[in-house]
Amino acid sequence: MSKTEVILTENVVGLGAESDKVEVAAGYARNYLLPLGKAISASAGNERYLAALQAKRTQRETKELELMGDLKAELEHLLLVVKVKTGEGGKMFGSVTVGMIADQAKAQLGVELDRKKINLPQAIRELGDYEVNLKLHTDIEGLLKVKVESENPVLESEAEARVRTDEPVKRDEKSVNTVS
Repeated sequence: MSKTEVILTENVVGLGAESDKVEVAAGYARNYLLPLGKAISASAGNERYLAALQAKRTQRETKELELMGDLKAELEHLLLVVKVKTGEGGKMFGSVTVGMIADQAKAQLGVELDRKKINLPQAIRELGDYEVNLKLHTDIEGLLKVKVESENPVLESEAEARVRTDEPVKRDEKSVNTVS
């Protein structure tokens, strides 16, 4: 198979980033990359264009790194509250997922987080406070504090209510087993 060199004009998954010079199959370049404008042929005239693309990429990555650093500092001081439906005793229906965290961050904090940047090994299945890792950039990782609360007030069970009020436990005579 014949190979040809192209200069990528945008990020292509599995191939490279903007301004990378890569070698690909001639058919892939001719039928996909070049017609869609994702690449240009690597010729002497396009070398100057490559230098401009690299400068543009460097500038964009520097700006993105700065923005993500600011976002990390901002998010570490905020608390995201996720309200979920619960049954008796505070047992959750379902779980809190990466998508729910991203949606709530946008709604409550005004921060648009990509779901791929939220690192949640397993879905959250219990009420409480959690720290969720964020992979904001290749060099920047942050933490987001998440509090999972019930939408409806959690009702106390009768046993917990009795203990708190120090009432004696009433027993039915029928429920007591006697050994003869």
